[in-house]
Amino acid sequence: MEHSEKADYIVIKAHENGVHVIGLTRGQDTRFHHTEKLDKGEVLIAQFTDHTSAIKVRGKATVFTKHGNIETES
Repeated sequence: MEHSEKADYIVIKAHENGVHVIGLTRGQDTRFHHTEKLDKGEVLIAQFTDHTSAIKVRGKATVFTKHGNIETES
């Protein structure tokens, strides 16, 4: 991805304290490269980039994407 404006964004809204958002790398070996901890009501805007190929959410949250909204179950 040469231009960040072409990369997809997602929004994560925490519904409880201690929601973890974990960025995973691209490449031959997938690894954690960034983590954030959100408290209830906090919102994080995240972007898929040359380095981030996946985002893992641990805890009760809503993930808003251009494809729809997803409620986590744990």
